Amino acid sequence: MVFGNLEEEIMSRDNLTPMQIAQHSLFTAREKLDLLQQLRADAAGAAAEGREFGFTSGEIDEAIAHVHQGVQNGVGTETAFKGDY
Repeated sequence: MVFGNLEEEIMSRDNLTPMQIAQHSLFTAREKLDLLQQLRADAAGAAAEGREFGFTSGEIDEAIAHVHQGVQNGVGTETAFKGDY
């Protein structure tokens, strides 16, 4: 499944930052928020264990705010395949 492979790539943290997820044109706003919320939970778990995660909670919160702003502006409710971008 294409979505599963993209999600695995994003969640691997090797390729995309939280802001790149927020600006990714292949995901709807809901999908972006779901991925960013998962990153936030993973980052919190890493912090609780004293591990470095790679992204700060501030970066993740900024990306979430970017997605919310885009939704208010009418961007990101559909994927690029449906003509969003």
